[in-house]
Amino acid sequence: MLDIAIIGAGPAGLAAALRLHQQGFSPTIYEAVPELKPLGVGLDVKTYGSQEFDELGLLEEFRAISVDAEESIFYNKYGQEIYAERCGVHAGYLYEQRFVHRGILQMLLYRTVVERLGADAIVQGARFERYEQDADSVTLFLENADGTTSQARADVLIAADGIKSAARRQMHPNNSEPVYSGITMWRGTTLMKPFGSGGTILHIGAPQLSSMIVYPIANDFEGSGLTLVNWVVEATRDESVEDWNQTGSVAEILPYYDDCDVDLVDVQKMLRNAREVYLFPLIRHEPLESWVDGRVVLIGDAAHAMYPRGGNGACQSIVDGNVLAKKLATIDDPNAALKAFEAARLTMVNNIVMAHRGEGYEVIRRMIEERTGGERFDDIEAVMPIAEVNAIFSKYHALVGQERPGRDAGETTGFRTWEVVGAKPIA
Repeated sequence: MLDIAIIGAGPAGLAAALRLHQQGFSPTIYEAVPELKPLGVGLDVKTYGSQEFDELGLLEEFRAISVDAEESIFYNKYGQEIYAERCGVHAGYLYEQRFVHRGILQMLLYRTVVERLGADAIVQGARFERYEQDADSVTLFLENADGTTSQARADVLIAADGIKSAARRQMHPNNSEPVYSGITMWRGTTLMKPFGSGGTILHIGAPQLSSMIVYPIANDFEGSGLTLVNWVVEATRDESVEDWNQTGSVAEILPYYDDCDVDLVDVQKMLRNAREVYLFPLIRHEPLESWVDGRVVLIGDAAHAMYPRGGNGACQSIVDGNVLAKKLATIDDPNAALKAFEAARLTMVNNIVMAHRGEGYEVIRRMIEERTGGERFDDIEAVMPIAEVNAIFSKYHALVGQERPGRDAGETTGFRTWEVVGAKPIA
């Protein structure tokens, strides 16, 4: 049986360890921080991500820490509704789309790894620096939390060490420096009353100026009776530091929403009442031509860092571990197994990376701004017919491997909330 090392105990590395364990392997994870903590804000987990948790035997636990997504509504910068679509099982998919706090999800995966593989399966306080390999094995060079150094040997090294991956930098020294896109994200959470159906995600604004996404990530948070809501705002800013943990201020983004009046949420109040605000510049990592170097393979953000739009970054990272574990279990030669994984995943995921740069289905808000000249509209159907929007959404969902149910039968999958007869009312 192969001796497998994983670097990084984020969702990608932890999920990969669980998938490998299902295939009979006993991997060891090396994590840089001395103690894992539930850091981060929200994740939008698509239906195929929920399927991954089901196959890991964690669907009920995942449901318990997350919120069922029911509908997704798009607005222009004034808060006028453009389009809506149902999500997950409410749209006919077999699995839910769910919203969750990234750190809480990470801790669920961490506890499960400890339960199934043992406490010694995760070595914390061991920062990966570089690797060396020969025909038979890989050597990891580690810096320990106490300042000492150590080494570890494995038959295969899986690098799930994130956007600042040391393994990617070694594997692709000429294609490892990120480029700032010119756009910064403000990511925050607010404790507030539930809105909409309780499972509603809002997409607000004109991307040319500023864009906002709002969704709940925990109901009755800590017994408060209130919902913990995740929000993300994009706008232009002079930025260069790639760091998820920079703190920010809502004062910079409030003016973008002075004229925004969304019926479901007081946007200004939500921003002012933020519990935490983090800055993250949208950094462009160019798609790689290869994720494999001998017995070393990149997965997750280390392989395909993408703009955190559309909810596919974390989901695709988790799928990586599933596909990789199956290849390692069925192909005897490790390098051949890694290459087979790469062949199955690289082109498709790189296409998603590029699609996220182009805003994916969020492009409809940009199109509305352009077609109306930045003014309010009187009749949305005259500006953007619903059939046109449905075509855009169907194309994007198919790209990420989540084709809309009923699409081939010509069914209308999107709607305007005030027009659809028999549609579930949004409170």
